Order: sequence, then structure tokens, then C-alpha cells
Amino acid sequence: MADSLTLEMHDLEVNVLTGIYSQETHLPQPLRISIDARLEIADHYTPDTPLSASKNYMDLKDAATDLPEGVHFTLIEAVADHIMDRLFAGDKRVQHVRVKIVKLAIAEAGEAIGITMERSRK
Repeated sequence: MADSLTLEMHDLEVNVLTGIYSQETHLPQPLRISIDARLEIADHYTPDTPLSASKNYMDLKDAATDLPEGVHFTLIEAVADHIMDRLFAGDKRVQHVRVKIVKLAIAEAGEAIGITMERSRK
């Protein structure tokens, strides 16, 4: 198996304008977003290896929270796509991104209903 480095950000709750039903289209709804981003790995990491040898994991949080203001995403797949595009564009070392989105407002008994989307750099 090849060496790998995956940055992770899990279970961040973000209010996003999304949905197709009339009750969803006028107010932001809560989404739980998790992101895994696989990077090119350095040959070795030492105690004094600088951040530039990796990626700031806060970039994952920023990609999930800094969505275009006032934009309504009909599908949560489009939210995931936007996050992925931002991570790929922001760093050439990002090789693969996995985004999981759970729509919290539609759960009735604590179930997790949503999507998981994965994409590799093209």
C-alpha cells in the first residue's frame, strides 16, 4: 500500500441555503459536513518540519463555511462540489477529496440522511 496523508475535518454544522421543497428554499438549513483530503506526502516529517510541508487543516473548515453568500444550492451535491473545487484549486498537493453531508433538518429519529461524494484530481 502506498504512503498517504489525509487531513480530516468531521461533523462541522453549517447553515446553508439548500433544498428543493418549498419549506427548504427560503431559509438556510443545518448541514453536518465532514471532509477528508488526501495529499501528496513528504518523504519524512521531523519535529521541525514547517507547515508548508503539509496543509493547514483549517483550509478544510474554511472550504465548508465560506460558501457564496445568498446562493441557493438546489442539491447538497452542489455544496460538496463547491467544497471540492475550492480544495483542489487551493493546493496542487490535494489528490483526492471526500465530502460527506448530512441534512439535519430531515432527521426524525437521529438518523443520518445525506450524501458522500469523492473526487480525485483530474
